[in-house]
Amino acid sequence: MYIGCMTEKERHIERLFTQHYRAMYRLASALLHDDDESKDVVHDVFARLLVGKSTMKEDSAKAFLLSCVRNQCLNVIRSRNTQQRAIQLLMLDDDLEDKSTEELEGMITTLQRGITELYPPICQEIIRMHFSEGLTFREIAQQKGLSERTIYKHLHSALDQLRQTLKSHEL
Repeated sequence: MYIGCMTEKERHIERLFTQHYRAMYRLASALLHDDDESKDVVHDVFARLLVGKSTMKEDSAKAFLLSCVRNQCLNVIRSRNTQQRAIQLLMLDDDLEDKSTEELEGMITTLQRGITELYPPICQEIIRMHFSEGLTFREIAQQKGLSERTIYKHLHSALDQLRQTLKSHEL
């Protein structure tokens, strides 16, 4: 981007990036223990700032940016935990201990693809709501206007479909 063509907001964000990137990256790295994910988190925070409509004061920018990084890291960690919980539900824990990192990553990729292919589509929503958001059957049922039994049936169907997806991945 040419400096002459930058808006005031873009110049402001560029200054914030220059001033606070290192501290933000250190925080993300300390929380995630992964260089690439840490860089992604910091870049995501700045990308959201660029797209967003909010403005921040110079004196509170560092605290705000570090809070954004912390929250984004917690989302990444929560996502990791959700993937691990889903895999543990689909397989016995003993089976997971024998798997290499590459095999587990392949399973996660297969599982993510399988979730996008769930039918009917409400199964995708219920899986996300239950495992990612941690909602109970009752809470999902209230939000969707369905019975708890219907939510249970959809979740059971989704897990069966995902088990089949993982079995076909292993073959």
